[in-house]
Amino acid sequence: MRSWQRVALAMFAVGWGANQFSSLLIAYRDELGTSTQVRAVLLGVYAAGLVPALLVGGAASDRWGRRAVVLPAVALSPVATLLLVVAHESTAGLAVGRLLAGACSGVVFGAASAWVADLSVDEAPGTAARRAAICMSAGFGLGPLVAALVSQWSPWPLTLPYLPHLVLGVVALVLLLPAPGPRPLDPPRRSLLRVPAVTRGRRFLLVVAPSAPWVFGCVTLSFAYLPGELGGSQRGAVAFAGLLTGLTLGSGVAVQSLARRLDDRRPLLAGQAGLVCALLGLAAGVGALTWETRWALLLSAPLLGAAYGCVLVSGLRETERLSAPDERGATVAVFYALTYAGFAAPYLLGVVGGGRTGVVVAMGAVALCLLVVTLAGRRGPDGVTSATAAALPGGTTRA
Repeated sequence: MRSWQRVALAMFAVGWGANQFSSLLIAYRDELGTSTQVRAVLLGVYAAGLVPALLVGGAASDRWGRRAVVLPAVALSPVATLLLVVAHESTAGLAVGRLLAGACSGVVFGAASAWVADLSVDEAPGTAARRAAICMSAGFGLGPLVAALVSQWSPWPLTLPYLPHLVLGVVALVLLLPAPGPRPLDPPRRSLLRVPAVTRGRRFLLVVAPSAPWVFGCVTLSFAYLPGELGGSQRGAVAFAGLLTGLTLGSGVAVQSLARRLDDRRPLLAGQAGLVCALLGLAAGVGALTWETRWALLLSAPLLGAAYGCVLVSGLRETERLSAPDERGATVAVFYALTYAGFAAPYLLGVVGGGRTGVVVAMGAVALCLLVVTLAGRRGPDGVTSATAAALPGGTTRA
């Protein structure tokens, strides 16, 4: 097994553990009578652990090395899952497990993405970003799908669904141990809480930041918002939630090779295509709400999944182009932190009225982001046009 594959498997395993809980929310409602508010807190506390861990973990890996930061987080990921098993009837216990899962995810997604990039320096430009995105997305998609299917037909729907990740997490940790990860020879001395200067630059703020929240915004709208706005029969609801999650994120994985080719043709083209897919997927969501049938969501899910995959690959590649090697972990972490802001989308749409009104508002926001990214992306940070930038080695712009 090649070194980058060991790190990618760890990302896959942690991604599995991070998202397996989301498709079981209905099971917690049916088995324990968990209220909507409590389920929302348990879903959101994950992000509370993830975002600070992303920002600190990426910078820490730049200073002390990827291995020193990633290994403990990979080891703690199955521990977080074990807490969900042991404390499945305790809201406080579940919250602690979710918080720990978020912290592990934050450290791994930022620092391990940079680690994959370090181990892929001899590959074609963009290869590392594609590898990291595919493995993380595959874990996100398969985790909730398997958990939901096990829960739907299991006599213990709140414990058995977590067992696959316990096994996978231990296997991933063992296989990660031999992966090389030397300490940096000249590590940066900046504060771990300081974000890289490039993330405050014009191109990052106008090209990367506006589209990044739609990475997970599209995902959560697909399987957390749209199904909840539908009435009708709840028979097989847990399995359907897993199917919808798997279809959304599976589509996101499948489209990433195409996204790389689009980005090779012209920087940001994949992200723009992703935002167009988001508009089409949300339009299909309006149709599903109008027809009041959950099966119509199977049309919107792959479109929103394609949006997720394209924007993720485009954002990661642009972040790699802009970041300095000694700040790559911290810069990638900022990008991921912005993507996780998309988890707030269902709640924000509920504030503006929910239902079809909320989806229409989301379509307007996506259209505005697409306009900003398109106009700002025409010029690189040094004033070159996007066509000139695409002609540079690897299709990169010079920061």
